[in-house]
Amino acid sequence: MDYIMTLSDQFGLQSWQIDNVIKLIDEGNTIPFIARYRKEAHGLLDDQTLREISERLAYLRSLDERREEVRALITGLDAMTEEISAALDKAATLAEIDDIYRPYRPKRKTRASVAKEKGLEPLAEMIYAQEKNTEEPIILAEKFVDPEKEINDAQEALQGAMDIIAENISDDANIRKRLRVVAMAQSILCSKAADEDKDSVYSQYYDFKEPVSKVAGHRVLAIDRGEKEGYLKVSIDFDASRALSIVCSDTVKEGSPCTETVKLAAEDAYSRLIFPSIEREIRNELTQKADEQAIKVFSLNLRHLLMQPPVKGKVAMGLDPGYRTGCKVAVVDATGKVLDTNVIYPTHSQAKIDEAKKIITSLVKKYAVEIISIGNGTASKETEMFVSDLIHEENLDASYMVVSEAGASVYSASKLAAQEFPDYDVTLRSAVSIARRLQDPLAELVKIDPKAIGIGQYQHDMPKKQLDEALGGVVEDCVNTVGVDLNTASPSLLSRVSGLSAAVSKNIVTYREENGAFKSRNELKKVAKLGPKAFLQCAGFLRVAESKNVLDNTAVHPESYDAAQKLLDLCGYTLDSIKTGQIKDIKSKVENIGESTLAEKIGVGVPTLQDIVIELLRPGRDPRDELVQPMLRKDVLDMKDLKEGMELDGTVRNVIDFGAFIDIGVHQDGLVHISQICDKYIKHPSEVLKVGDIVKVRVLSVDLDKKRISLTMKLDDKGKIVS
Repeated sequence: MDYIMTLSDQFGLQSWQIDNVIKLIDEGNTIPFIARYRKEAHGLLDDQTLREISERLAYLRSLDERREEVRALITGLDAMTEEISAALDKAATLAEIDDIYRPYRPKRKTRASVAKEKGLEPLAEMIYAQEKNTEEPIILAEKFVDPEKEINDAQEALQGAMDIIAENISDDANIRKRLRVVAMAQSILCSKAADEDKDSVYSQYYDFKEPVSKVAGHRVLAIDRGEKEGYLKVSIDFDASRALSIVCSDTVKEGSPCTETVKLAAEDAYSRLIFPSIEREIRNELTQKADEQAIKVFSLNLRHLLMQPPVKGKVAMGLDPGYRTGCKVAVVDATGKVLDTNVIYPTHSQAKIDEAKKIITSLVKKYAVEIISIGNGTASKETEMFVSDLIHEENLDASYMVVSEAGASVYSASKLAAQEFPDYDVTLRSAVSIARRLQDPLAELVKIDPKAIGIGQYQHDMPKKQLDEALGGVVEDCVNTVGVDLNTASPSLLSRVSGLSAAVSKNIVTYREENGAFKSRNELKKVAKLGPKAFLQCAGFLRVAESKNVLDNTAVHPESYDAAQKLLDLCGYTLDSIKTGQIKDIKSKVENIGESTLAEKIGVGVPTLQDIVIELLRPGRDPRDELVQPMLRKDVLDMKDLKEGMELDGTVRNVIDFGAFIDIGVHQDGLVHISQICDKYIKHPSEVLKVGDIVKVRVLSVDLDKKRISLTMKLDDKGKIVS
């Protein structure tokens, strides 16, 4: 297969772009490195597109491997023909290749194989030929009666021949391909209640029908789960007469005494062999597409969550709420170092509440706590109300935010947490994690399995390998986009840096502990098992603020240091000019000289020149700082306080196929259905919303019993919510 041409067509890119991307991947370069430091080679493709190309390339290569494997197997059976070889060359999917191989695949014992063992294949061939001058099938069958072979009469012989014909029709790759295409376009997905008297969350699917070509992915996943849990019976409804006309058009010849017999065999082939297989394929394809969509949404949500702006330079308090075991408290400094811990009981007696107030007030004043991060789990609402009241009662100069504590318990019980906090119990580790999530979401959440973060839909039903690869790619892209402080990063964070394995990441931390802080990027070369290739891949993503060379605290790659120095020289600056902020007009100087001219003089492409200029202007910059800051609160609402028509500000917590969940400060997230997001038609909520967005909403309805809040975001011409 011509991968370059195929991928160029699929992605709408020029052949040179695809050619270079394939070469870079095959050379062992990581996607973040290719995206950031080889822009000229691929024409400014982003990391997501590069990952999709990489995944598709892997699929096409596996397709070719399977193609050649099947070719060898059929050739080994001495059954290869020019037609089969041509069909294999044209096959564009694994399913098509498997259809071609189906007649030659070793089969378990079937009705047809039993009939062949009895010597009925010649009879099947005579009947299937459907010659006009032949005898009636039953008469032909009489010649094959043989009690020793357990063929006691002509009817048994005829049935055996029909079984062989049915299996041969079923194995016809062309028939299966045509049926698959038509069925995907015209069949109906149906689900019914396994027990109508049993209520469940799947009740809306107790009598459900929708065209396969239109059914939404989230419905497919819900139906799959309902079937798995025993609440639903699921089937594919397809017009049998339409299907049989397709089968018979390729197999039945009119005007022969054998025509009707072949028709019956074709009907048997379809109902007994082909349709059950097609039904499974349709269900599998629906699930596969739904999985891909869900993983895509999950990945998008994860990317936005990890890229949430950090709340920098502030001492934070983390509260892990609880009833019986109390609320765990941890205070961390601006760098995330634990300063103090405690346990309070704000949901117990008045005496315990008063004691809790004294403890929190004392800690806030002692460490100048400015932000309080509250986990959203059990007792979160009561804890939030306690904090809100305390801020006002004591006039504390602090704000709070409720953060998702999903995965905190998983992390706190992990080996990683035990190594990081050997002196703290599991519950206090959770409080530390919750505090750090507000300070720097990326650095903290990277320690947790993305599936445990709770921002997807049906993530536990997804194919594990596919989901892990997709989410791992997102985490890697986010970490490398932001960059990592070489002297403070944990092994977990370092292991997500381009080119660094878990073992090398631990070696970096060990080196740091034994030799003190890194003084330059070059010092990385002294770390055990970090060779030239790893250095090339990782160096540009690691920051060394303590280095004498200011470029070590930028995203300028060491391979471009000479180019950066030449640029400074040509514009009349020095490295010290960067430290003192005296290069603010470098952009205008670059424009005056001309980007193309300058790029040629310093020996780089224009995209690399542009990146160098951006980094020189803001060494140590964090791209997350340019995003909308998280919304901190001082007051709290109760769900009972909500009224229809009330307008509120909220934070997007999760974006799914049918809408988005918004945190409006009442512990229970409200749902903005996709139809209530905006006035224009959108295919998916992610076209408008992303996790972390601050939005204005209006309450449509509140159901206290079911704890459901319905919201709208629709605006009028003046930008106000439509009332």
